[in-house]
Amino acid sequence: MIPLLRHIFRTGILTEPSQDVEAGAQRELDRLQGEILHVLGRALTIREVDAGSCNGCELEVHALNNPYYNLEGRGIKFVASPRHADMLLVSGPVTKNMQNALLRAYECTPDPKLVVAIGDCGCTGGVFGESYASCGKVSNVIPVDVTVPGCPPTPLDLLRGILTAVARQK
Repeated sequence: MIPLLRHIFRTGILTEPSQDVEAGAQRELDRLQGEILHVLGRALTIREVDAGSCNGCELEVHALNNPYYNLEGRGIKFVASPRHADMLLVSGPVTKNMQNALLRAYECTPDPKLVVAIGDCGCTGGVFGESYASCGKVSNVIPVDVTVPGCPPTPLDLLRGILTAVARQK
């Protein structure tokens, strides 16, 4: 134990050099906030639906909620009920067990409703495709406005997808 502690103290803290991602992210967030307020005139509320994913996309969605991106301060809120949502953010291939639940969430979302399919599984069915247990991509079950590919997509890609859906709402 002592040699390990000596090695740790001798090496010190190693970190990666900071990247210039923060400035790009802040510009994108500012543009997104202005666009949302211009189109909707109020906050954008999103209901996230996991239709059978591996949770990789959910980790990136949760990253959107951290203080770095500050979505709450920029007028984007995640809600628990599709009745209060403007947008459905759907991840994963739609499993047969989630097909009815996704249809209900879509029907409960008030008009005009937006649907964004995220991740390769939500966009194309991914490695699962259509099978006895899977309906495949989200658009096989409900109409999709925007797809955000990636396995998983980055938080900035998710923001761009949300912005694209809002911009098409004009």
